[in-house]
Amino acid sequence: MSLALVSPALLIAGFVVIGGIGMSLVQSLGLLPLVGVPSLSLDAYLANGEELLIGTGLSLAIATASTVLSCIIGLTAAVVITQGRRTGRIVAAVSALTIPIPHLIGAAAIGLLISDAGIIPRMLGIPGTEWPDLVGGPWWVAVVLEYTWKESAFVALVVAAVLATRVARYDETAALLGAGRARRLRHVVIPLARPAVIVSAIIIFVYTFGSYEVAWLLGRPYPEPLPVLAFRLFDSITLTSRPEAAAVAVVTTAISLAVVAIGMACLRRTPLWK
Repeated sequence: MSLALVSPALLIAGFVVIGGIGMSLVQSLGLLPLVGVPSLSLDAYLANGEELLIGTGLSLAIATASTVLSCIIGLTAAVVITQGRRTGRIVAAVSALTIPIPHLIGAAAIGLLISDAGIIPRMLGIPGTEWPDLVGGPWWVAVVLEYTWKESAFVALVVAAVLATRVARYDETAALLGAGRARRLRHVVIPLARPAVIVSAIIIFVYTFGSYEVAWLLGRPYPEPLPVLAFRLFDSITLTSRPEAAAVAVVTTAISLAVVAIGMACLRRTPLWK
């Protein structure tokens, strides 16, 4: 009955997602060109081979750093929230306020704060020439910082919601049996939070791996992450660049699906899943 209720939405979503991936794949293989005769080839993948390789490594680095930092900070915030004290309520309120803010506005705010002419160096009295290149620099600090700020709040709320329904009973039982705070955190809280952290990490990685606006606004002109490279090729005045943009999109989708498969395999290995 429940499947019948959601089946219309599933059909529409499946048509959009599978149809989009299929069209990108067909176009990237040269079977749906905007100009010329269709012919099966890998030219679209080889035309920007070096940029595609560098962009893949850069996107993986940004997504991995953002996901790891978001999970660590979000899990810590979730533990504080579940304590039920005043600090936990403040952290929960701040996290809830962060969620509705769009990434584009967050990126603009980060740029205004930590650029060489931003608010923080001015408050500290540090000249712009002595301030590190946090925006548009070689380490993509501003991009990772923006994703971490936004997504750690998401992790905190998801994990706190899971822990709120489970952790109290087990934590009290462990405390009655003489377990200290550190031991309860290691053997009770973290194992209970692990499935939610894994699911959150999958969502964050896939989102940051394919997100365009933050990397475009706060990153360097070159090298380009995969979403920026795909959009530049798609927006090119040369119509033959469309299959190349589709090739970048297909690579992005393939890596994202592989990460989801790895994440689901890790999720199935958790005791709570079994």
